[in-house]
Amino acid sequence: MHLSEITHPNQLHGLSMRQLQQIARQIRDKHLQTVAATGGHLGPGLGVVELTLGLYQTLDLDRDKVIWDVGHQAYPHKLITGRYSNFHTLRQKDGVAGYLKRCENKFDHFGAGHASTSISAALGMALARDLKGEKFKSVAVIGDGALTGGMALEAINHAGHLPKTNLLVVLNDNEMSISPNVGAIPRYLNKMRLSPPVQFLSDGIEEQLKHIPFVGESISPELERIKEGMKRLAVPKVGAVFEELGFTYMGPMDGHNLEELIATFQQAHKITGPVLVHVVTTKGKGYELAEKDQVGYHAQNPFNLATGKAIPSSKPKPPAYAKVFSHTLVKLAEQNPKIVGITAAMATGTGLDKLQAKLPNQYIDVGIAEQHAVTLAAGLAAEGMRPVAAIYSTFLQRAYDQIIHDVCIQNLPVFFCLDRAGIVGADGPTHQGMYDIAYMRCIPNMVVMAPKDEAELQRMVVTGINHTTSPISMRFPRGNGHGVPLMEEGWEPLEIGKGEILRQGDDVLILGYGTMVYPSMQAAEILSEHGIEATVINARFVKPLDTELILPLAKQIGRVVTLEEGCLMGGFGSAVAEALMDADVLVTVKRIGVPDILVDHATPDESFAVLGLSSPQIVETVLQAFFKKELVVVK
Repeated sequence: MHLSEITHPNQLHGLSMRQLQQIARQIRDKHLQTVAATGGHLGPGLGVVELTLGLYQTLDLDRDKVIWDVGHQAYPHKLITGRYSNFHTLRQKDGVAGYLKRCENKFDHFGAGHASTSISAALGMALARDLKGEKFKSVAVIGDGALTGGMALEAINHAGHLPKTNLLVVLNDNEMSISPNVGAIPRYLNKMRLSPPVQFLSDGIEEQLKHIPFVGESISPELERIKEGMKRLAVPKVGAVFEELGFTYMGPMDGHNLEELIATFQQAHKITGPVLVHVVTTKGKGYELAEKDQVGYHAQNPFNLATGKAIPSSKPKPPAYAKVFSHTLVKLAEQNPKIVGITAAMATGTGLDKLQAKLPNQYIDVGIAEQHAVTLAAGLAAEGMRPVAAIYSTFLQRAYDQIIHDVCIQNLPVFFCLDRAGIVGADGPTHQGMYDIAYMRCIPNMVVMAPKDEAELQRMVVTGINHTTSPISMRFPRGNGHGVPLMEEGWEPLEIGKGEILRQGDDVLILGYGTMVYPSMQAAEILSEHGIEATVINARFVKPLDTELILPLAKQIGRVVTLEEGCLMGGFGSAVAEALMDADVLVTVKRIGVPDILVDHATPDESFAVLGLSSPQIVETVLQAFFKKELVVVK
C-alpha cells in the first residue's frame, strides 16, 4: 500500500511491520518535499512518524479521539487522514492549515496552535464520554516542551484525581520545544531517559517467584502488591512523579520502534484510569541536517532539500524587526546591568538568543509559561530591575490576568515587547497578533506604543527601558523593516504620548498607527493624484493618545481616517473615536483595520488584500467614504 492510497487512518490496521515502515518512509519523504517547497514546521512532524503510526494501529479512529498538542507535530496525522492529495498546499491560502482545525477534517478533534492544551481537552472529552455513557478512547499527545506549561500540569493534577476515568497521555519527549527545554521538569525527564525502564525488574521478579516450589501460584494474590512495592523502590528516576500524581506510568519507550510502540499502546488501553506513556523521539528524525540542528530546522522557509539551505531572496532584504530589537536591547543591556530579558521558550523567535549569548546573567527563559513569565517580570520590577518581557502578541494573551493583576494594578514598570503583532501569514488564526492593541489599551496604568519602522523601534526600546513610572508595551510586526538608516547607539527616547505630523493637507486627516503609517503615506500620495490633500500623522502612541495634536486638526479638517493592523473593535480607531466624542468634536470618522473575523492562513500580502489594507484599497475606501462627488468628477 502507498501512502497516497490512505484516506482513513483505520486503513493502517492489518498492515505488516514492513508495510508500516514503508509508510513511515513515505510520510517523511512527503513531509520533507512539501516543507522544502512551501516552508513550514519540519522537525516536530519528522520526529513523531512512528509514534503516530503505532498509536493509530491500536485505535478505531471512527470512534476514538486523539488530541494533538500545539498541532505542528501533527503533519503525519494529516497525511493519513485524507489530506495527502492536497498536502502540497500546506500553509497556503485556502490550502491545508499548518495547525489542526476542527473545520478542516473530522479527525482534527480539537484545534491547537498554542501549547499545553491537549490534556485538558482530552480529559474534557473523556468526562463527556462517561457522562453520556459512550465508549471511546481519549488520547492526548503532548510534547515535553508543552509539559512546562502550567495548564498541562493543572490538567495532570485533575486527571490524577479521577482514578476511574480512562485517559491516555502520550508524552513525546525529544528534549526540545522550539529551543532546548529549560527547567526542572525537562531535567527530570532527562534522568528518566537515562534510567532503564522499571518493567524489567517487576517482570523479572514475577518470573522468579513463579518458579519457587509451593509458592509460585499461591503468591499471585499478593503479587501485584509486591511488584508495586518493588516498583516504588526502583521508580524514583523512572516516573515516580507521574505515579504519585495518580497516573500509571509506562516508559521510557523508543519512539522509533514500531513493534515496541504498538505493544505498549495496546497494553496501555487495557489499564483503568489515567495512563502516561513516555515516548522518547528524535526531533527531525530521518533528515540528518534537522537531527543535527534541531533549533534551526524546527521550522523553515522554502529550502533546498539536498543542501538544507534556504532559497535565497531575489533581492536583499532589510533587517528583520526582531533582529533590530535584539541588537538594540543587547547594546542597552551592556550599559545597564538592571536590564533582564525574559522569554517564554521563544529565544530564537524573539531574538533574545543574542542576549543569552552576550549577557547570560541578564537573560531568563521560563519555558512555555507565559503566566509565570509576566509575574516573574513583576517581581523583578518590584526589586528595581528593568524586566523586558519579549513575548509574541498571540502568546501574551495567555497571561492576561497576570498583566492586569500582577503588573498594572501594582503599577510596576515592566516593559512588554510584543513580537509578531498584526498579520503573521501562514500560521493562521492561532498566531495572528490581532488583539493586543485592544487588550492592552483598556488596562489602567499601561502605556501602549508601536513604531512606524525599524529606526523608530530603536527609539521605542530606549523609551520603554527609560519609562519607570508605569508598565509600558510596544508591538512590532513579523518580518523585515523598511530599510531606513539605523543607528548603533545614541538613540533618543520619545516623549510619552506624542505623535508626529508627516504630511500636511486640508482635505482629510489620516492617522496611522505602527505598521500602517507607511501605507498611510502611500495612500496620501495616491489621493494627491486625485486632487485630495491629506494630513498624515504617525500616532506612535494609542495610550496616551496625542489629543493635543489630533483634536484641533480633526476639528479643522472635519474628515478623519484611522489605520491599524489589528482588530477594529476596541483598537486604535476606537481610541480616536472615543477621544473625539469625549471632546465633543463631532466629525466623520472612518476606521480601517481588521473587522470582527478570524484571519486565516495566507501570505501577509494576500491577507492585506482580503482585508482591504493595501494602499490602493485604502484610497478607494477614503474616496467612497468622503469624496463621492469628487470621484464622479474624476471618472
